[in-house]
Amino acid sequence: MKISYIKTVSFSALMLASALSCTSEFDKYNQEYIGGPENFNADFTQIVNPLKLMQRNQESSTNWIYQLQTNLNADMYSGLFSTATPYNGGRNNTTYFMMDGWNERIMMTQLEDVFDKSKAINTVIQKNYPGINFKASLALVKILKVISASKVSDAHGPIIYSKFETPDVATGITDFDSQQEAYNNFISDLTSAIADLQQTPGVEDKAVISKSDLIYGGSLASWAKLANSLRLRFAMRISYADPAKSRLYAEQALASPVGFIDDNSSNALINYGGASPLSDIIYSWGDCKIGAPLMAYMNGFNDPRRPAYAKPATDPTVAGQYIGIRQGVDLGGSKDRYGDFSQPIAAAATGDYFSNSSGKNKVFTAAEIWFLKAEAAIRGYAGAGDAGVNYNKGIEMSFAEWGKSSAYATYIADATSKEAPYIDTKNSSNSIPAGSPMLSTITIKWNDGDTFERKLERIMTQKWIAIYPDGSEAWAEQRRTGYPIIFKNVLNDSQGTISTDAMVRRIPIPTKYRNNTLNYAQALQYIGGPDTGGTKLWWDKK
Repeated sequence: MKISYIKTVSFSALMLASALSCTSEFDKYNQEYIGGPENFNADFTQIVNPLKLMQRNQESSTNWIYQLQTNLNADMYSGLFSTATPYNGGRNNTTYFMMDGWNERIMMTQLEDVFDKSKAINTVIQKNYPGINFKASLALVKILKVISASKVSDAHGPIIYSKFETPDVATGITDFDSQQEAYNNFISDLTSAIADLQQTPGVEDKAVISKSDLIYGGSLASWAKLANSLRLRFAMRISYADPAKSRLYAEQALASPVGFIDDNSSNALINYGGASPLSDIIYSWGDCKIGAPLMAYMNGFNDPRRPAYAKPATDPTVAGQYIGIRQGVDLGGSKDRYGDFSQPIAAAATGDYFSNSSGKNKVFTAAEIWFLKAEAAIRGYAGAGDAGVNYNKGIEMSFAEWGKSSAYATYIADATSKEAPYIDTKNSSNSIPAGSPMLSTITIKWNDGDTFERKLERIMTQKWIAIYPDGSEAWAEQRRTGYPIIFKNVLNDSQGTISTDAMVRRIPIPTKYRNNTLNYAQALQYIGGPDTGGTKLWWDKK
């Protein structure tokens, strides 16, 4: 890792690059404008540039910022990734020693790199374009704010969201939303965005979207599908905390005529416009390795997606094997001990997510929606369809995403393969032998006769594999349902604040945000327990 302290990043270079882009549609929109070109700011750079940044800053393209924002917390805790690097003398987030300076980047990215841009857009519209309708553009802003804030809430719990632009007039203090309030607000804002996206945008609105949309190239129907897919994601997230609203929100999404991201042609991928931040973290710095649980499942299932997810190890003790590093183990004082275990890759059919020239941030793909529908079906939600059909469709979409469609039929018919044991050739005490309770017995083939929990484990295990490399979503769903079963830490440096058996449940709100401009006392009340990594989030009720 190439950082020793937290620093402020200037985005001026990114803004300059964004300002240089233009659209072939410009002349058409300029001619359509009734008032004539002299009254029409056709570039709308003060809206377009921050809207582009809101998309690119969902997961920072700056390597060391992304490392702190996501890679050294959610990515690691999800079981999808691990590390060979013994940061801070081996005591750090990965061993449950919460690194306050690292973790402040989670909320900082949301507030400074996403929400500040939305505030700038609102200010520009109110000041410079009174009376002009930018409903579709602002719908995109709402969706992007929800995506960013949800990741932060799933890390910390309470979140600065609905009050971000309206601090208390008398005190200047900004209030938090509880996680329960936040999730209700997420659904409300997504519903509002969908309604706005279904209206015919004006010429100015179309001009902004045409120049700024980095995901769908101006397709409002696709953005509505993304918003509705997120509604189903969040509805299922609260299934244990608020079953009634979970059902209500899910059934509303399932009945919506705008549809879902249910085919890979409508996957939501944000092109970084250059290198993925993970390219340096993995290949140049050697700081990120594939997770041991992920490879244990894929090895046991003989999963054909393995060579798209990871490289074979080059360490002489495991050469040629797909083998990850177990989370929270003694790394031996340097990255040399496990440095030649399997590296992550992400070679999807649509391109390399970790590319050093055209990296992509995976926001939402078709496989996830089918697994969400499969879970909704076993919970009896109206409109969800058949659980087994949905489950198989989720696998089919994932195999297509990763260019492995020809192996799909054989894979879903496998009723015997299970997670493989994990053998640590560097330290046998870290191994997970056959019969260990840390190994799952779940198989692949769908069985309508299984119990609810068995069906849920099967759905969640395949969903977890399919949503790689999205560590934030993988960690959230593993905590919510308890599936897939993943390996527990060997080392626990939390001083009793995190249970080894229960594993880390959240990330404490960092010192930077316990200040007199934010209502931290209120946030503490919302947390409902000590502000530590062992306190469960509101939706974590199972």
